[in-house]
Amino acid sequence: MKKIYLSIITMLFILPKSLFSQVITGIVKDAQTKRPVNFCSVQILQIPTGTTTDANGIFKINIPENAEHFRLIFSAIGYQRDTIDAQNNLTVYLTPQNNLLNDVVVTGTSKAIRIKENPVAMVSVSQKAIEQTISENTIDAISQNAPGFAAVKTGPNVSKPFINGLGYNRVLTLYDGVLRVETQQWGDEHGVPMDDYTIDRAEVIEGPSSLMYGSDAIAGVLSMFVVLPKDTDRLIHGKFLSEYQTNNGLIGNSLILNYGSKHWSYALRGSERIAKNYSNPIDGRVYNTGFKMQNLSAFAGYKNAKGYSHFNLTYYNNRQGIPDGSRDSLTRKFTYQIYETEGENINIPQVDTITIRPIVPNNILNSYKLSPLSQRIQDFRIYTDNQYQLGQSEIKATLGFEQNIRREYDHPTDVNQAGEYIVLNTVDYAVRYNAPSVWNIQPSVGVNGMYQTNSNKNATDFPIPDYHLFDIGSYFYGLWKYKQWTIAGGIRYDRRSENGDDMYIKANPVTGFYRQVFSNDTVGSAHQFNAFHFSFQGITGSVGATYALNNQISLKVNIARGYRAPNITEIASNGLDPGAHIYYVGNLDFKPEFSLQEDLGLLGTYNDFSFELSVYNNYIQNYIYEDLEVDKNGVPVVIVPGNKTFQYQQTNAELYGLNATFNVHPQSWKAFQFDNSFSMVYGNNLNPKYKNAKTQGQYLPFIPPPRWLSSIDYDIETKNKILQNISLKVTTDLNLAQNRYLGLYNTETPTAVYTLLNFYATADVHYSKNNIINVECAVNNLLNTAYQNHLSRLQYFEYYTQSPNGHLGIYNPGRNFCFKVIVPF
Repeated sequence: MKKIYLSIITMLFILPKSLFSQVITGIVKDAQTKRPVNFCSVQILQIPTGTTTDANGIFKINIPENAEHFRLIFSAIGYQRDTIDAQNNLTVYLTPQNNLLNDVVVTGTSKAIRIKENPVAMVSVSQKAIEQTISENTIDAISQNAPGFAAVKTGPNVSKPFINGLGYNRVLTLYDGVLRVETQQWGDEHGVPMDDYTIDRAEVIEGPSSLMYGSDAIAGVLSMFVVLPKDTDRLIHGKFLSEYQTNNGLIGNSLILNYGSKHWSYALRGSERIAKNYSNPIDGRVYNTGFKMQNLSAFAGYKNAKGYSHFNLTYYNNRQGIPDGSRDSLTRKFTYQIYETEGENINIPQVDTITIRPIVPNNILNSYKLSPLSQRIQDFRIYTDNQYQLGQSEIKATLGFEQNIRREYDHPTDVNQAGEYIVLNTVDYAVRYNAPSVWNIQPSVGVNGMYQTNSNKNATDFPIPDYHLFDIGSYFYGLWKYKQWTIAGGIRYDRRSENGDDMYIKANPVTGFYRQVFSNDTVGSAHQFNAFHFSFQGITGSVGATYALNNQISLKVNIARGYRAPNITEIASNGLDPGAHIYYVGNLDFKPEFSLQEDLGLLGTYNDFSFELSVYNNYIQNYIYEDLEVDKNGVPVVIVPGNKTFQYQQTNAELYGLNATFNVHPQSWKAFQFDNSFSMVYGNNLNPKYKNAKTQGQYLPFIPPPRWLSSIDYDIETKNKILQNISLKVTTDLNLAQNRYLGLYNTETPTAVYTLLNFYATADVHYSKNNIINVECAVNNLLNTAYQNHLSRLQYFEYYTQSPNGHLGIYNPGRNFCFKVIVPF
């Protein structure tokens, strides 16, 4: 066994000797104007290294001697990415349009493949699209650019990814394309911790991806890639970004420093974002929705002709408010808590009365100072990613560690006492071997999984127990390409064990708060959690094909069986999550979820337009969902006042829908582009007792309404040497009414149709011969529309059944101006 471990460590960290390389030169030009494209990224496909073009569009790059086996990726903001065989004296013409069907993607496949060739439905979102979208975080930006992708929100700073109506632990999020993000994602208000200013691009798999990733990818995968150093000139390069948003006074700053040589590269990144309470035309400023966030990361990389090794460190620190929606019944002004909730402390002389609280002063509402009742989330990652060629084969190995610390402060009488304090440690590992091609088949085998430990610290609320988890899975994947055909598929076996011990709690006689006690101090205690020992396993697989009818149109078909083991809160929870305002109750009898999804797609790429249509049907066996707990009279059970109680249930379910895009980019009017996307999903609970019950149990919760995104882009080329080009963009975001909601016991309510109008303007300012500043001015919700997004949890933060102004719950943000400056150097 020691020899096996030593072999794995050797594969991960010992670097092979570099081979002799040659220098390739070339020039990149605009396909329409024939002008040079400066600051274009030039990257070797097989090795994540490269360079950028200078002010005249010229580049130089070191590539392996056997250049005929390597391809170069050319990408620049405002242009369609292209991939070309490496050769000397290249002249590359980039098309100024956003045609995503030819983007090269790597998520969910053994090797890089173009979207139009991949049988699995996928979307690629560029750095340009992310940077030019006004949002509080990258998840929101992606949801504005990827049909079928949405976000469940708990305030501006918490966005949970959903794909085709499924989220939480059903969507696997990858950081830097390799490391799974493990941050207690079972919680409603648990977002994705990352530096939003360092994301280079995002890839979204729209469907079961258990074949390559195992459990927790039953709905799909969100893979976000970090900007890597590309220059090899031994000079310091980088980017400074600064932005300001008017609605919540968001101030964001970011600095990226890169250094690279022929074999070594380094990066240091840092950012900070602060915001006060956001506002809308119905509620005014929404109390306790501000946040303060800092990010630091470092990168070191080595590369040679055979491959690369990357080493990464990241640190995320976030403090954000915990909104609860309490108000004065007459004025509808927000109020704040000053006493403890009943049952939370045995020594309090006064108990909080939710409907009788002091009104929040205006100076507090408009301040960057956060309330003591807030969350603090810290996340630390250290990981290595390695990929090397072994003759005609290839091996890729990753190893990472992530520590996620979550503290939720909900005690107004002792603001330093955390209500919830959980530390989650995760070791993530993966090894994949890409064998030499045989009969046009590219075979791959791999093993991946994780080891987790979770522990409760000095807290008063215990929603989930201490536990440890071990997960491992192995798979075979094959890709066959011949003429117009691409066929891909494989099979996988997974096994996961989850174990926990008995936990006891009792009140501390000094503080009055509950605390965890151990075997020598259990007299008079409550049995919070029973010991459990679970083992889940499953066999999954997929097979799909793409057929190119001609150079423009391709057909796709794919069928996949997904697998997901129940997460810890679903099987063993028994306590209050203060930030979610939910008391969770698990079920120890749950079985794993298995899904069977069929996808059918049609893609077309023409000179003047492109389109894509994807329809799917997803049947899920043993679907797990939250159900509001009620008594025999249908009255909601209240264990902790001011908080709902949800009991997890299991049933069969079905989801079906479509995602479509239609983009117009006429060659005769090169400055114009018209993009459209539409997504729709229906979800039904197949429990026989809810048959034809519609809103009273038939429909699944958190199903996004039909959505149509549309945008018009127009680029203006000027003759001014300083202000050479200006881009204008108008977008509409139409969300139709959602009347297919889970209305049983008022778990959800319907949401009305609304349309948001947004405007963007960007300009490149040439302040010297070789230096450019990118300036962006934009406005979201230009008409200051009052609306409630169906996936916003804040609309349910309400303690009254009637309101003097006719509005219940918290509304989404109103008009928001954004000013952003990006300075590359």
